This record gives sequence, structure tokens and C-alpha cells, in this order.
Amino acid sequence: MTQIPLLTVENLNVTFPSPKGDVQAVRQVSFSMSNEKLGIVGESGSGKSVTGRSVLKLLPSYADVAADRMEFKGQDLRNRSEKEMRQIRGEEISMVMQDPKYSLNPVRTVGRQIDEAYCTHRKVSRKEAKERTLEMLDAVKIRNPKRVYNLYPHEVSGGMGQRIMIAMMLIPEPSLMIADEPTSALDVTVQMQVLAILDDLVTQRGMGLIFISHDLELVASFCDRVIIMYGGRVMEICEARNLKASSHPYTRGLLNCLPKINGSDEYLPILERDEAWHSDQFSVSDRSAQ
Repeated sequence: MTQIPLLTVENLNVTFPSPKGDVQAVRQVSFSMSNEKLGIVGESGSGKSVTGRSVLKLLPSYADVAADRMEFKGQDLRNRSEKEMRQIRGEEISMVMQDPKYSLNPVRTVGRQIDEAYCTHRKVSRKEAKERTLEMLDAVKIRNPKRVYNLYPHEVSGGMGQRIMIAMMLIPEPSLMIADEPTSALDVTVQMQVLAILDDLVTQRGMGLIFISHDLELVASFCDRVIIMYGGRVMEICEARNLKASSHPYTRGLLNCLPKINGSDEYLPILERDEAWHSDQFSVSDRSAQ
């Protein structure tokens, strides 16, 4: 029996109006994933975050979003109402935003905010919600969960804030998590700790993870497959372990621009772009011909 993919997206297009005309932020993006760690990488403005937000219908009302297919566990997401999407968000698909400072409510304790995320999707008592929250804080490796439960967002560090966000998104036990640059504001040591937590939780729960990042080497070591985006388009989809061996000129260009500790004193190469990558006729299969 053929297994239904966790998420399938076909020909996703997202357009934003502007004073100088429409801006097409995402163009003909297609991918499918199961319970795996799927990375999306590319330069700023390549459409990574817009793609992730489109799945959950978190874009502003003036955004024009169209897709031939957008299915989660075989269910069509395109025509779901806002009320229906609120049931899907958190319980089925959750999203960790880039900076916890802008995602956490500054006037409520972190414990109460995680409680709320749980109670929204589960009919439980406040006592049970608090117990589950403390368990979740412990699961994301936060020391002394009882103390942290009563803290306000400004009283925690950036790394702890990101762990709190992960706990909040995971407590309803979703099947898919979208993590938008979850480690970009963290130092290397904390970054590795957060990635280890994500890896353990995804493996233990059998979840799917979309990991959005600028860091090619990080994605290559952490994810199972990688989508490389440029100008709102998918340039290439490859196995993460084969990313450094990619022959696509855009992927090669990104890899060559990375500084190396044992490198020479020469200037880093400038990424050369091909006009064909902007063409409406361009497709992922064209990468072999570039």
C-alpha cells in the first residue's frame, strides 16, 4: 500500500502588490515530504520563509497565494477557512519563528503561554496543563523548569527563549514542524544544543521537519534532503549528504562563497547568476543542463 506523503506542494506561486508593480516572491515551487528533516536554503529574499508561511496561511491578506496542489496528510489546505486553519496550526502543523523576542507575549509568563498552546487543542484542567508544560520544558533541556515557568520573556536568554518557543510549538504534538531560522541568533554552542533537541524530538515523535536556513553546511549535516531556492524558485532538490558534491552552478556558487578557516588570503569568489534561472520555463530538471 502506497504511503500518503505528509506534505505535498505543487506549483506554489505567491505575489505581493507594490507601488512599482506586483512582486512574485515564490514561483512554481513544488516538493513533497514524509516524516523527514527537509532543509530549505538560499539567499535572503529567495522565498524560503514565504514558502513556509504559505503552508499555514500566515501571509497577509493582500498576498496572492495560488497552488495547483497543497495537501497535508492527503487533505487539501487551499480552501480551508481561517477557523479550520486555527485547528490545524499547532495541533497538526507548528512553526517556530526566527526570533523569540517578537513571538513571545512580553506581559505573560512563559509558562502561561505554553499552557495556552496546550489548552487550545486539548480539553484539560489548568493543573494538567501546567504539569504537561513542565514536562515539555524539561524535554527541551531547560534546567529548573518550575523557576522558568514563572519567568517573563525579557528574563530569559536568546537560547532559552528559542527552547521555550520549541516547547510551545511541540506541546500540542504536531505531525509537522516548520522551523524558520531557529538558530540564526544563537552562538555556536547553543546552536548545537538546540539542533540536538530538535533532532531528538523529531526522531522520538516521528515528526516531519522543514528547516529553513542560510547555513548550507549546517543543513547538509542536519537534514535528510535539501531544497535550494533562488529568486523564489527551486533550483535543486538533493540528498543532504550529497549537497557538497552538487553540480548545479547556483549551489556550487553558494558553497564556493563560504569562508574556510584554512583557506588562502585571496578574496572569496562572487556568485555569478544566470538569467535562465529567472525564466518561467526554468524547472528543477534543468539543473543537469546548466
